[in-house]
Amino acid sequence: MNDILERLTAVIESRKLSNGGDPEKSYVSKLFAKGDDAILKKVGEEATETVMAAKDVRNNMPASKLVYECADLWFHSMVMLAQYGLTADDVLKELARREGLSGIEEKASRKQS
Repeated sequence: MNDILERLTAVIESRKLSNGGDPEKSYVSKLFAKGDDAILKKVGEEATETVMAAKDVRNNMPASKLVYECADLWFHSMVMLAQYGLTADDVLKELARREGLSGIEEKASRKQS
């Protein structure tokens, strides 16, 4: 896994309440304390902001705005993964599994699983 993703994963894990995370001191701990509905809502908000940023870039706004929103989406997606006992490494493994498959083949394989 990428070093940055590894470090972020470790920080996110340390913010879980079960690992001593303090909702009074940590935004991520506060999300974990609020539960998965709050985390899912935040991921949805960040996804919408990412789409809107892409539309802004299409209309000649700086591409850095899209990168910023993607970073927020990735981060909150990592919090969501951690909520369910998963990490970015699980996603990277799935992407590696799909590498070299056409989208049509990959989609067809889902029906068989």
